[in-house]
Amino acid sequence: MSNLTNSPTWRKSSRSGGAQQCVEVATNVPGSAFIRDSKLGEDSPVLRTSPKSFAAFLDAIKDDRLS
Repeated sequence: MSNLTNSPTWRKSSRSGGAQQCVEVATNVPGSAFIRDSKLGEDSPVLRTSPKSFAAFLDAIKDDRLS
């Protein structure tokens, strides 16, 4: 990700409860949302998506539409 003007600022999921096995997200880069595995940290593969798609994904989780 060295070609990014803004570096992602990672934060753990609010649902993690401090656990080590959760996801981290970064939404501070304009036009992008990033998701990675927290236990792998910097070594984690990163999923990059649009903020609109990420918001739709979160809505689907909240509405229990992914079971």
